Amino acid sequence: MDLSQEFRNRREELGVTQEYLADLSGVGLRTIKSFESGKGNPRLETLTKLSEILGMELVWTIRQIGFKS
Repeated sequence: MDLSQEFRNRREELGVTQEYLADLSGVGLRTIKSFESGKGNPRLETLTKLSEILGMELVWTIRQIGFKS
């Protein structure tokens, strides 16, 4: 499942409409619709606002890569 589906599923689980989420978060309705449909590429700031309203946590991890010096 991709990130946009996770957000949409959480929003629906909470019974929150896209319109209400836009009002609560200050993120534009068009941005939310685009993101949830998999067409948008939201900024980190936008994802943070949405995750705070939806009770989600964005976690970034550093993984090892195989670069040789």
